[in-house]
Amino acid sequence: MVERLHSSIAPARQAFARLRSLWQRWFLWLLLALLVMVLLTTVVWLAGRHEAEQVQVVLDHDTADALGELRGGLQRNAQSLNALLTDATHAGHWPEEEAAAQLRAHREWLRLEWRDARLRLLAATDTPYRMRLFEPAAREAMRSDIALACTAANKLSSAAYSPSHYVSNSAGTGMEVLEVCLPSEAGGYLVATYSLRDTLTELVGPTLRRGQEITFTEPDGTRLASVGVARRVGSRVFTSQQLLDLPGVTLMLRVDGWRSEPDLFPNVLTALVTAVSIALVSVLVLLARDTRRRLRAERELADTLAFRKAMEDSVITGLRARDLQGRITYVNPAFCAMVGFTPEELIGTQEAPYWPTELAHEYQQRQDLRLGGSVPPRNGFESVYMRKDGARFPVLIFEAPLINAHGMQTGWMSAFVDLSEQRRIEEISRASLERLQASARLATVGEMASLLSHELTQPLAAIASYATGSLNLLGGEAGGASAELSMAMRRIGEQAERAGQVIRSVHDFVRRRDRTREPVAPQALLDAVMPLVRLQAQKLGVRIDIELESALPQVLCDRTLVEQVLLNLTRNAMQAMDQPAITERVLLLRVATAPGREESVPEARRWLEFSVADIGCGIDDAVARRLFTPFFTTRTDGMGLGLSLCRTVVEQHGGALVFEPNRPSGTVFRFTLPAVVAAPLEIPALAANA
Repeated sequence: MVERLHSSIAPARQAFARLRSLWQRWFLWLLLALLVMVLLTTVVWLAGRHEAEQVQVVLDHDTADALGELRGGLQRNAQSLNALLTDATHAGHWPEEEAAAQLRAHREWLRLEWRDARLRLLAATDTPYRMRLFEPAAREAMRSDIALACTAANKLSSAAYSPSHYVSNSAGTGMEVLEVCLPSEAGGYLVATYSLRDTLTELVGPTLRRGQEITFTEPDGTRLASVGVARRVGSRVFTSQQLLDLPGVTLMLRVDGWRSEPDLFPNVLTALVTAVSIALVSVLVLLARDTRRRLRAERELADTLAFRKAMEDSVITGLRARDLQGRITYVNPAFCAMVGFTPEELIGTQEAPYWPTELAHEYQQRQDLRLGGSVPPRNGFESVYMRKDGARFPVLIFEAPLINAHGMQTGWMSAFVDLSEQRRIEEISRASLERLQASARLATVGEMASLLSHELTQPLAAIASYATGSLNLLGGEAGGASAELSMAMRRIGEQAERAGQVIRSVHDFVRRRDRTREPVAPQALLDAVMPLVRLQAQKLGVRIDIELESALPQVLCDRTLVEQVLLNLTRNAMQAMDQPAITERVLLLRVATAPGREESVPEARRWLEFSVADIGCGIDDAVARRLFTPFFTTRTDGMGLGLSLCRTVVEQHGGALVFEPNRPSGTVFRFTLPAVVAAPLEIPALAANA
């Protein structure tokens, strides 16, 4: 019977021992958690209190700075008013221009008045920044406030201020103002009216107004005027007040800082941390016995997991495992970084979210073939995957069967190599090769230009000589046909000479020789190219409008090259309008002073702007991005060098060639050239139609 009793008591004792061990273990953890919570709560409270004190100290310092700036600004204003009063007294009349200048310089003043010894108004000037605020009848109603300020000024023999009062306007609103009065030795007074709100805006620095509100109040707390940031919802208010004691009036300067609740930052106090640390160490000693056994069991598992984790994190190849049903069972960090999805988003899915939408059906068929036993190629295959943000990128995939320890296939293991960097390097190499080819073509064009300029010089000289000889033969004859033939021969000689100048300019341009620039009138540049422009305009049915500002100065330029720029731009504009849908074709040539540049540079470096505007179909964005690229053209018979050379010529003159849409349709090309201000050329405004 005793043995039966012992046998029945033994399980109860074992259960009690287990409960006791469990209670001791959880009691220690609860005690540790309680101590940590006490420590954190105390530290957070002390940190918040300390930060609030720091914010208040900074706010008090800002308030003192604002008060100092107000005092200094009011003293400087009093000196300016005293100087104006002295000028008015000596001159014997109200200096209207000086008063207006003072009001423009001091936005906080609303009005300046000159009154006699009986405070009768002699003259007044209002600020130009506001509508007139004071009507004569309403102003006389404020005479009592002015009298208080002037009486105090007589007693102090210096500036004195009146109590603030509210002035309304015709719009139903108003503002709080005060008067300052300065006595004159001759018996008169100078009265200036301050806007309290503008005084805070102008005399207090913007840094002090950032993030807080600055207010003028009465000593009893009545709000008069304020500037700064309004209070934000959920913010905490920090307030600082200081008296602004002025002769005749006392105001309260109040600064309200809007701050969120103090940030939680570590502010460890040595004594508190030491005491709590001793308690924590005691608890940890008690926990050490309980955790020692667990550490022995977990150490081996931790070493194994650490080794596996190090392997997973070190490889840059993406790894993915799938079971026999096609569900993803494992992905490594490199694969997650590659596609932009987390392991939780990938594991368990069968139709992968990184498959491009347009290729998902094809990839599903390929996966079904693989699960059906199809053997993948050993050298891998290329595919396209999609990142989480929708970007596509090429990958190289290697797949192999996944065999378990029993020799059975449990799925497929895939390795992925991101080919984006390889493709980028290939694209950079291709672009570099294209740039080298373009440079080679440019060099070839330069050689061709030099060869043509050398070979065409003699034929052009012969043409000019034959034209001169023909003119000499026709010089003694008279009559209508002979006169027209002589005119035609002169034109042939002029154009031959012009062609020779163009070839010499291109030759010098290619060889990078220094060009001789000369002052040229804008009208002369247009006159030189207009015969050729009008010939093409008549052929295409284009009307030419020319606009020149009056009194334009000459431009300092290489005349031949600039004429070629004008000729090229006008021809491009007329060709842009050579479309059956455009019935009215107008080409506008305009020469004017470059807007916005004559004030930003010295007078000796003013600029003239030449503009060529058409009303064609305009330039789309794809063409606009490559418009000045060498060898790029939208015409089948073009070389793609015209606009590129035009921009080079303009930039060599220090100017800029730009284009913009012409409203409602078409394109405007503009380029600038330096003007010669010392030798202006008086040219009347011109508007010609051709």
